[in-house]
Amino acid sequence: VTTFKMPEDFGSVLDKQVIGPTTENLIKSDFPVQSFKPKVQIAFQKLPGQCPREIEIERRRKLYLTFDIAQLLASKGIDSNQLMPRHHDPDNMPTIEEKKDPIFPIYLPLKIFDSNEYDCRTPEEWISLGLEPGSHDRKPVPGKALLPTDDVLGHEDPKSQKLIYEWIDVGVLDYDKKTELYLVHKTDENGLVQDEEGRPILNGGITPEG
Repeated sequence: VTTFKMPEDFGSVLDKQVIGPTTENLIKSDFPVQSFKPKVQIAFQKLPGQCPREIEIERRRKLYLTFDIAQLLASKGIDSNQLMPRHHDPDNMPTIEEKKDPIFPIYLPLKIFDSNEYDCRTPEEWISLGLEPGSHDRKPVPGKALLPTDDVLGHEDPKSQKLIYEWIDVGVLDYDKKTELYLVHKTDENGLVQDEEGRPILNGGITPEG
């Protein structure tokens, strides 16, 4: 009798054993599963004939995934790149006779028009979606942010005329109550939120050293 020896690449052996379709989520992500679930006002215990809560959540999740804020704004004739205020050149201001749009450049920040009256969650609730059951580490929450494509110039001069702003997939790391601003991090080409060393960014990016 010999002792059973497990092959060193046992994981690859199991990966090759594919038996029919699977319901397992094979997409690698740094976002918790519950962070994609919409908030619904439906009782947990349903009456006969009513739609179950789980089905309504899944229906809305799939519906919301079909929405694209850039396309929604474009359908209303809004250029997302024009939403951010820029530096003005007084010598090259368009005149009324030139009929250029806009005659008066954009100078008001988006924050003035922000309203949380219809928000379904508070900022603290959004951030808490990064907490998985049984885990003390808070993961990023998926979102989209209007950010410059050039990170270097974007940090140096956010109002530069050379910048191009686009809606970019981000991971929401933290929220500041005083400034009412979110801390976000752009996702990489694989949709992951990782630091320069390739490690997932947890707990808002706070390290043991602070």
